[in-house]
Parts: sequence; C-alpha cells; structure tokens
Amino acid sequence: MSKTFAVIGDPIDHSLSPNIHSAAFRELNLDCSYIAYRIAKGELEEGIESLKKIKIDGFNVTIPHKVEMMKYLDRMDESCNIIEAVNTVTNDDGILKGYNTDMDGFLDPFKKRNMSVKNLKVLLLGAGGAARAIVAGFAKEHAQSITIANRTLENANKMAKFSNELGLNANAVKIDDVRDSAKYYDVIVNATSVGLKNESSPISLESIDPKTIVYDIVYMPMNTDFLKKAKDRGATIIYGYEMLLGQATRAFEIWHGMEAPYNAMKKALLGGV
Repeated sequence: MSKTFAVIGDPIDHSLSPNIHSAAFRELNLDCSYIAYRIAKGELEEGIESLKKIKIDGFNVTIPHKVEMMKYLDRMDESCNIIEAVNTVTNDDGILKGYNTDMDGFLDPFKKRNMSVKNLKVLLLGAGGAARAIVAGFAKEHAQSITIANRTLENANKMAKFSNELGLNANAVKIDDVRDSAKYYDVIVNATSVGLKNESSPISLESIDPKTIVYDIVYMPMNTDFLKKAKDRGATIIYGYEMLLGQATRAFEIWHGMEAPYNAMKKALLGGV
C-alpha cells in the first residue's frame, strides 16, 4: 500500500522537507510520497479536512500553523503540551495525533557528538517560537542555567519564567546588553532570525573561549556570520541544518516505526542548502 505524507504551511515552496523525506523513501525502497501543501493562514480547518479526505498518512506542520494545529488534534504527545506547538502529525483512520520534534531535533547534534550539556551555562539569543523547544531541551538535559537575551525584554522574561517552571534556572537580558559577557557561557545558541539574510552576528564573539559550543539554528545560509566568527575563535560549531535533520529523522521514525537513514537524508539536504 502506497503511503502519502506532506508538509503544510505558508509559504511552503522553500521547504526542504520533500527532498529529505523522498531521499529516505528511495534509500529504504518505501512505496511513499511526500508533498508540500500550501494552506494559508485562516484556512487550516478546511485544509486538514482535505488531507483527511485523501487519507494522508502523516504530515509536518510549519509556520504559521504550529500552534493553531493543536485545536484539531485528537491526541497529543507530552512534547506538544510542554512546547505548546505541534510540527508532526500521524493520521490513524481519521484520528490525528500530534508530536513536537523540535526539542529532540535540537538536542540531536549534541548526542551525535557525544556531548553532554549537563551543568553547562547557556546563553540563548532570541525568545520566539523555537526558543520554547530549546529551553525545554536544556531543562531535560539538566543544563546548569540559561540566560535569555532578546530585543524586547518582556518576551525574554516570559521565556525565563517558562524555564524556571521547568526547573532550569533562568534570567533575562536585552540582547544589546550581552556585549563582552559571552565569554562566561559554555553554550551559545542563536535562535533569532538574524543571519537569514547574511546579517552580521547578533552579538560579539570576540572574547569566547575555544571550548565554547556555538549553535545557530538558521540553516540557510549554512555558514552564517555568527558561526564564522565562532570558527575564528576556534569554538565547536553546530549548524542549523543539523537541527533540521534531527527533526526530520524523528518525524520519519514516528511515521514509519523504523530508524531513519540519516546519511541519505543529510546528503539530500546538503544538496539543497
């Protein structure tokens, strides 16, 4: 029986997911297809109905539907409750179950390198959509503390409150106030959109130690100015595409109940970046 999967969102034509999943199907000889399906904001309910009609087997959810999608689920994984968003859905005879693979996807590159974040001090730049999953990941892995730096302090404070509720000691600062303090952290993560258009790094990395782990979740371009500056300091680099791959492999495993062919998916992704 042929199976069909999709990614829904708007805009959707830039999505790399069809390439990544199609490569996995080819690698494992699975009779499956994966399509990008544009559903505009405000049209989610009708969009989901049409996916149910074609008996879609599962789908990924991207901007702007990740939060609203929760209203249309019959069941959800604990990850959706914590992160308050969904990005992966299974359809079992019309029963939709939601998952959020952002947290596992974010943590995947650390695991691939056998690096533990336990007891490390984290600086997180940005307090938007991706930040909740990142904070939840660091809480789960028992980081020592997290400082959330954002343009608007109000959003940073909200994220710090969320972190403290999860048991991860957090404080909030304005991103402009980070300046030289970057050197006091073991892990620095950019979860802002700075870098998408080749802008210069959101903070100075002049003073960081070569032992610092620097992670940018922006995946296009692959080498952002933020990562280039970190490389110049000899830091350990984690690329945004690694988080994207981590999310995709987790979604694959949820849908197919088997290990994802990581290398084939990586090759397809890097061909498209």
